[in-house]
Amino acid sequence: MDMDIPPAIPVQPTRFLDKLRSFIRMRGLAYATEKTYVFWIRRFIRFHGRKHPETMGSADVEAFLSHLVLQANASVATQRVALNALIFLYREFMGIPLDNLNYEAARKPAKLPTVFSPEEAKTTINNLEGEYRLIAMLIYGSGLRINEVLRLRVKDVDFGMQQLVVRSGKGNKDRITLLPSSLIQSLTRQIEAALHQHSSDLAKGYGSVYLPAGLARKYPNASQEPGWQYVFPAAELSVDPRSGIRRRHHMIDRTVQKNFRIAIRSAGIRKPANSHTFRHSFATRLLESGYDIRTIQKLLGHADVRTTEIYTHVVRKGGFGVRSPIDDAF
Repeated sequence: MDMDIPPAIPVQPTRFLDKLRSFIRMRGLAYATEKTYVFWIRRFIRFHGRKHPETMGSADVEAFLSHLVLQANASVATQRVALNALIFLYREFMGIPLDNLNYEAARKPAKLPTVFSPEEAKTTINNLEGEYRLIAMLIYGSGLRINEVLRLRVKDVDFGMQQLVVRSGKGNKDRITLLPSSLIQSLTRQIEAALHQHSSDLAKGYGSVYLPAGLARKYPNASQEPGWQYVFPAAELSVDPRSGIRRRHHMIDRTVQKNFRIAIRSAGIRKPANSHTFRHSFATRLLESGYDIRTIQKLLGHADVRTTEIYTHVVRKGGFGVRSPIDDAF
């Protein structure tokens, strides 16, 4: 089972981290945020010899944040994530503010993103087959993150408006991005195949897809409806670790990443590229076409335009036509 399904916790948790997880879920934060916060809070506790957070305070937080820079060589972004997790722990969960923190701040400049040339992107995609090829084309053609593609459900593909709806993306926010014209036929076939698999599962007594707990309670029959099925279902059924129900989840990212690595290597590309390089390349191609930075920010789902502006350092701006890069390549 993929790791994007929150593990079960006791109804009345007694362990500290279980209580924290329960609090995070009551706040409605994304599971990715939960995993990140728990990771850094656990690391903070271990750094201080497994002392309970209630016995620690600002000085201990400062020591840990400084350690990340001085000994662990953490980046600005990494230190910021750790800081956010600890502020949430103390201010939100424990009701203890952390004011006027004094720690060694990371000063490492942000790395420029690795970007494919149009030829490299096309060659890499041509080295992929079937679902893996379509997933790469969606990342490059729509600017999605790999898990945003894998979590797409049938109802989130709007052929009429020619758009994709990304549900609970990074930051637990929904957004809309474009559906390239050149991918409509392939995506239609993929959905038809997914729904055929769903019908087969239903006939065998399965076919109930995973839904977040709130949705599952609100719409008890939705898990078997076609619209809620994953566009890229897993090849095999698996057991949901929370409910014990045998069902078909979506494809897992590590399998897709493995195929991408092979395709990149076969293309003779030596730069440090991966699935996210397609997303970087999407933004770069649009900037090269003179597309507005704010619009690109919305398509990518960046909370801060400064995150998007990093692409201006690797781009050569061209004309003003706005087309998905995938439409010109295929």
